[in-house]
Amino acid sequence: METFDHVLVTAEGAVAILTLNQPEILNAASPAMMRGALAALETIENEPKFRAMILTGAGKGFCAGANLTAAETSGPIDTGAMLEQVFHPFLRRLRDFSMPVVMAVNGPAVGIGMSFALSGDLTIAARSAYFQQGFSKIGLVPDGGSTWLLPRLIGLARARELALLAEKLPAEKALDWGLINAVVDDDRLMPEALALARKLAEGPASLSLTRKLFWDAPQNSYEQQLAREQAAQSSAGQTQDFREGLKAFREKRPPRFTGK
Repeated sequence: METFDHVLVTAEGAVAILTLNQPEILNAASPAMMRGALAALETIENEPKFRAMILTGAGKGFCAGANLTAAETSGPIDTGAMLEQVFHPFLRRLRDFSMPVVMAVNGPAVGIGMSFALSGDLTIAARSAYFQQGFSKIGLVPDGGSTWLLPRLIGLARARELALLAEKLPAEKALDWGLINAVVDDDRLMPEALALARKLAEGPASLSLTRKLFWDAPQNSYEQQLAREQAAQSSAGQTQDFREGLKAFREKRPPRFTGK
């Protein structure tokens, strides 16, 4: 186990588990926590044994949003500057991460915490968890990329509903809407998330290219995306995993990928 500011990193074989660790405030995200999370991501990415990551929260909450009381200022809070200086670097780092990311939402995912929960590749939630765009309750607008993510995940009408009404979205309804991938009993969350992450960790090096293609696709034209796929396919075709996959296919056996 490695400890950072309000963040823990533990290992389960080839899977790294990054845990937001300030349970007494439902892991509300502060500047210190975001610095700790960035350092943790760097450590995970630099460890060759890791091939997938789970992000979750300690205690009863995933992330209760931004901890505005922890803003490092003695005057009025510049909320826009806080986003760019504190939260955007973490979100961009998640987007550009080199391995698949599973979000294990163990409790409330509110405000920018909801953005964190939707910024992985696969999201699994405990049955008691919920999602909430709580910004309008304190006179703010949605952030953390949620106005970009939500319409693409669930459509404009539902995205507007979540943002304008700021009501809780239970995990089961989030699944019905196609916002997340699975809902499991609370005591099964981490075992199921770990099984999913292990499956990804056993996958080929091309998974990192695949996740980037999906991140890039919404801002590209069809022709631009065809070109991106071509370039990514050329890269994938040079990997040892492609050679292994082709060999395993010919030999009619499961492939043994190494992530290289």
